[in-house]
Amino acid sequence: MSAHEGHGTYDAVIVGGGHNGLVAAAYLARAGRSVLVLERLDHTGGAAVSTRPFAGVDARLSRYSYLVSLLPRKIVQDLGLDFRLRSRTISSYTPVERAGRPTGLLVGGGEERTREAFARLTGSDREWEAWQRFYGMTGRLARRVFPTLTEPLPTRDELRRRVDDEEAWRILFEEPIGVAVEDRFADDLVRGVVLTDGLIGTFADAHDPSLAQNRCFLYHVIGGGTGDWDVPVGGMGALTDALAAAARRAGAVIATGHEVVRVASDGRAAEVTYRTRDGEGTVGARHVLVNASPQALAALTGEEPPEPAEGAQLKVNMLLKRLPRLRDTTVDPHEAFAGTFHIAEGYRQLADAHARAAAGELPAAPPSEIYCHSLTDPTILGPDLVDQGYQTLTLFGLHTPARLFARDNDAVREELLKSTLAQLDAHLAEPLADCLATDADGRPCIEAKTPLDLERDLGLPGGNIFHRALSWPYTQEGTGRWGVETRHANVLLCGAGAVRGGGVSGVPGHNAAMAVLEERGAVSS
Repeated sequence: MSAHEGHGTYDAVIVGGGHNGLVAAAYLARAGRSVLVLERLDHTGGAAVSTRPFAGVDARLSRYSYLVSLLPRKIVQDLGLDFRLRSRTISSYTPVERAGRPTGLLVGGGEERTREAFARLTGSDREWEAWQRFYGMTGRLARRVFPTLTEPLPTRDELRRRVDDEEAWRILFEEPIGVAVEDRFADDLVRGVVLTDGLIGTFADAHDPSLAQNRCFLYHVIGGGTGDWDVPVGGMGALTDALAAAARRAGAVIATGHEVVRVASDGRAAEVTYRTRDGEGTVGARHVLVNASPQALAALTGEEPPEPAEGAQLKVNMLLKRLPRLRDTTVDPHEAFAGTFHIAEGYRQLADAHARAAAGELPAAPPSEIYCHSLTDPTILGPDLVDQGYQTLTLFGLHTPARLFARDNDAVREELLKSTLAQLDAHLAEPLADCLATDADGRPCIEAKTPLDLERDLGLPGGNIFHRALSWPYTQEGTGRWGVETRHANVLLCGAGAVRGGGVSGVPGHNAAMAVLEERGAVSS
């Protein structure tokens, strides 16, 4: 049956059923619009899905996206989503060897305990006090900036007035974040922990003049007005399942297995051509919302594509029979892995890794961060696995741009995975390999995804998890009122490549829906 049988033209056709497309679909359908979502794959969710990657093992992992910070509570409440987040009890643990002794920095478990951890590592309270001042500043900025993400784009001056803190504005919006890190912190390990929020999925140095690292840092510290990164209960697929259910309840039609191949628009009406196993079809639309990359949008409309994007990360999913013991015996692995476990992320190590990758070589000590979803939310594991003490590990590697994998993706993936895990093993009292579970075929429960794998599996340009470099959350030339506008008045970009896109936020989907409804007089700004 055709996706549009009995319905020649929809108020909105949404290209792609990722979480942003589903947010837009739910908002528009709830406002009484007729909505059709066309999804290429046989399921919705895009990168925000839960899957069982290991044969015969009842572990439903957040295979790609895995933590939530930027999803406004407003969207969850507006759409009546049955979706919960759970806070992590520990923020981070970073192991290090000093004076021949294994030690580390545990952030979390209460203010006094964290202060003592800083003093034990650095020998005084200086770094802890600097940490308090710095994140007090980012917290104040977060509370002022985050609410603007679901409003029409402010101008740069309007946002600056809203921030109302010239020091914070200079640190985050005007000078490389490396300047503030070096001015405020003296300890190499502490500097590295601070900097990592500017490097997630972003290939940049601390002093990159483009300030790409600042934009990444900004989005990592403003989420929810707190900067907290929370665990989605039931895995990331719980969010997209709830969104798809909300859209359908409101009357949206969701058609999977429908790959959109062309969008033609005269600015007032559009025709969307799609392909299924049974052939091609077309459907009319008053508005088209594209929940795909800017490159995909250009291909669909026959226009010049934007600058190529490039991802720079390694994503590894693992299932363990037990958590490994640590060389630092002062920390329980159940706490160390509950937050973000930083590996090879000292400040100098990060600079060295970036320099080597920029020169076309894999980092000698690949930096990465790890966390254990199942410590905070065991519902993703079957009851038998929980009873046996099984745990998940998610690893996210930095400074591995897609260009490094071009010569032989499979071989470089294996080489990088081996050296990345060796960096982790250096801080463990037992090899990680001894802790890995095995699947029904006796294979270790571990899978790794390079940027090229993500491009192939999800259509992410260059494997870039943000679709392109993150943008400042204010108006610039060509951004439009909501940051979702394109050259065609009735074609909107509602994916991660929109202004204020990136991460699991739903913000581009919300903003594209508001742009449509505002045009029809259904909402006020």
